[in-house]
Amino acid sequence: MTAPKPKLLVVDDEPQVLEALARGLRGAFDVRTATSGELGLQVLTREADVAIVMSDMRMPGMNGTAFLARARAVAPNAVRLLLTGQADMDDAIGAINEGHIFRFLKKPCSPVVMRATLGDAAEQHRLITAERELLEQTLRGSVKALCDTLALANPSVFGIAMRVKRIAASIATKIGGTELWLIEVAAMLCQLGAMTVPAGVYERRARGEPLVPSEREMLDRVPQVTDQLLAPIPRLEAVRAIVLHSRSSFDLSDAAARQARTGFEIPIGARILKVALDFEELESAGMTPEEAVERMRARSELYDLVVLDALAGVYLTNDTTVIEIPISRLLEGMVIATDVITRNGTLLVARGHEVTLTLVRRLENFAASIGQETVEVMADAKRQPLRRSAA
Repeated sequence: MTAPKPKLLVVDDEPQVLEALARGLRGAFDVRTATSGELGLQVLTREADVAIVMSDMRMPGMNGTAFLARARAVAPNAVRLLLTGQADMDDAIGAINEGHIFRFLKKPCSPVVMRATLGDAAEQHRLITAERELLEQTLRGSVKALCDTLALANPSVFGIAMRVKRIAASIATKIGGTELWLIEVAAMLCQLGAMTVPAGVYERRARGEPLVPSEREMLDRVPQVTDQLLAPIPRLEAVRAIVLHSRSSFDLSDAAARQARTGFEIPIGARILKVALDFEELESAGMTPEEAVERMRARSELYDLVVLDALAGVYLTNDTTVIEIPISRLLEGMVIATDVITRNGTLLVARGHEVTLTLVRRLENFAASIGQETVEVMADAKRQPLRRSAA
């Protein structure tokens, strides 16, 4: 099977130049063109798989340096090139510092040099993409293994993490344009610091009992403790930022938050995680989704309203139910709907836990102590068990 051509965006305010470049490069690249920086940004917003961005320097309105700097924010994985006939040092330094360009080409540029440079850029994009995919898969796999292990030690706390992950992923998918895998990893790890909180605090939280100020402070400190635990692990900066700010108030006038980030300074992943954490806590206290959303809307100043609306859009129209199936029929990715408790009252598996092979083995091994051969899982309106991707 032939590999797809790398997608190339060329931005130049001279249509005849764009036409000539596009005609000469279409054999090796899937070419897009734009006659201004603003139009180029629209292409990048619309087509997330652009691999290479090449821009002219001298353009009216937004020059190449400004465009490439903004392009980096919109499409951070795209490799950026600057093509200019005004090759002075100030332009070069500005473009490199602000746009983080890969190469700087002088006009007129020979077809041989341009094709060779674009080929290098395509290879650079391939390496960036491969490294990112490897990092994503490695992190998610490692985090999942860690959470599965820790869930055996404290199923209640890590049941919270699994429920929060599902809620956060649903919100992020509804909003779109977010790094879903970062949000899922952050949600899975957000309760690591809870291991320092006395078990009784989480038991009262699960029963919906009011917490004294010192207990609430313990829960509010969980993100900081989690951040300290994750600090020695390389390449987790973005995940740590989401976790660290997951309890930050969105309210710009909040006096207590003036020393911390507020509003849109808070990473979008953290704004999503805060909504997911609070919604999960209200549901765990016995509220219906409708009641929980209504309670959160009453304190809407704490949240990003776009995120809160996305939560309502997911959970107020969510047509799911609960069905009972034999343990032997559990499949990876299904979601446990109700707590599985042994005869002596010990929590074995918390609701919201995603089914894994390890979990199935554990349920099979403890079947005698729980006195049942079936469990309840989430299902859609047609009473078909939901897998994680559909939950």
